[in-house]
Amino acid sequence: MADARVSPRERLVLTAIIELYIATGEPVASQAVANAFADREGLSSATIRNVMATLGDAGLLEQAHTSAGRVPTAAAFRYHVEQITQSGRIAAGPQSGGSPSPGTSAQSALLSDARREQIEDSFSGVSSSNDYLERTSHVLALLSSGLGVALASATAGQILEHIHFSRLSTGRVLAVLVTQAGAVQDRVLTLDRELSHVELETSARYLNENFRGWQIDRIRGEVARRVEVEREAYAQMLTSVEELCRKGALAGGETTPAIFVDGMANLISAELDRERLRQMLLALEAKQRLVELLTAYVDGRQQEVRVVVGLDEASPAMQDLVLIGAPARLGGANLGTVAVIAPTRIQYQEMIQAVRYIARLSERLFEVPVD
Repeated sequence: MADARVSPRERLVLTAIIELYIATGEPVASQAVANAFADREGLSSATIRNVMATLGDAGLLEQAHTSAGRVPTAAAFRYHVEQITQSGRIAAGPQSGGSPSPGTSAQSALLSDARREQIEDSFSGVSSSNDYLERTSHVLALLSSGLGVALASATAGQILEHIHFSRLSTGRVLAVLVTQAGAVQDRVLTLDRELSHVELETSARYLNENFRGWQIDRIRGEVARRVEVEREAYAQMLTSVEELCRKGALAGGETTPAIFVDGMANLISAELDRERLRQMLLALEAKQRLVELLTAYVDGRQQEVRVVVGLDEASPAMQDLVLIGAPARLGGANLGTVAVIAPTRIQYQEMIQAVRYIARLSERLFEVPVD
C-alpha cells in the first residue's frame, strides 16, 4: 500500500480505527473516532464519516454485518505494519512514559523494561538450543495470546555440545555425541589401530574444549586441517582424533527439524465461527504445514522480523491470522525460526519487538565460539 494513496488525514483516522479495534475487538463507529480526536479541529463526526467512507472505497475498511461501525481489512493491517516498520519506530531502544493516545504515538511505544525483564526471567535455566526453542513457543504464546511457534533449523541438530568415547573391546569404541538441540547420537566405531583409555579421554577433551558450538561438518574439516598444520606439535593426540573422526565419530545423522507449538487454546477462545475454527485447527494441527509456513515466509539468512498479514495463501481458513517471525542465530549459523501466529487484531508494535528481542536472545544464552 503506497503512502500516496492515503492522505495525512486519512492516515490519522485509519490508525485511530485500527488501534481502537485492536483494543476493543468491536467495530469502530465514527463517534468513537471523534471522541479520540475531540481536541483536534476539523475532525467532527461528519468529517470522520466522510473519511471512513473514502477508506472503505479504498478497501481499507469494511462494515461488519449490520453494525454502523467499521473494521479494518487485511490491507489496512498491512498498511499499519508498513507504517510501523518504514518509519523506523521499531528500531530504537525502549521508551518510558504513559499510554499514548489513539492515532498519535501508540506505535512509538516499544518493549517496556518490565516486559523485557519478564522475557529474560522466562528463559532462566535454559541450557540448550532445544530448551530455548521450546521455551520460546511458550513465552510467545503467553505474550501474544496467540500461537507461539519455534522451528529448529535443519542444521541446528548438528551443532556439537559434547562428545564422549568409551572403549568397548579391542579396536571397538563407543562414541556418544550430544548436539545443542539436545539430540543424543551414539555409534560403535571400528578402528584400524588400538587407542588407549587415556588417548580416548584426551581426544574427547580436545574436541569438547575446541569445538563446542561448532557445526559438526565444520569440525571434521578443521580437524583435518590442524593435523596438517600442527602434526609435529601434537602428533600423537591429533592422530588419535583424526582416526576417531575418520571412522565416523562426528558423522552427521539425518534429523527431522524439531518444531514446538504452544497456545492453541488461545486461538480456540478467540474464534467464534465454529466451522472456520474447525478448518483453521485442521490447517494448524498439521505440524508439517507449520514447518512449510515458517520456511516459506521467514528467511533464515536475514535478521529482520517478517510480518505477514492474512495467511490465506497457506489455507483459506487462515485468512484472518497474522504471522510475525524472525530467525534466531548462533554465531553465523541459523539456529531456527521463532514466530507468533495470531488473529490480525494483535498489538503489532509490541509483538514485533518481542519476537525480535527473543530471536536475538539466543546469542546471549549460549557461548558463541570465536573463529
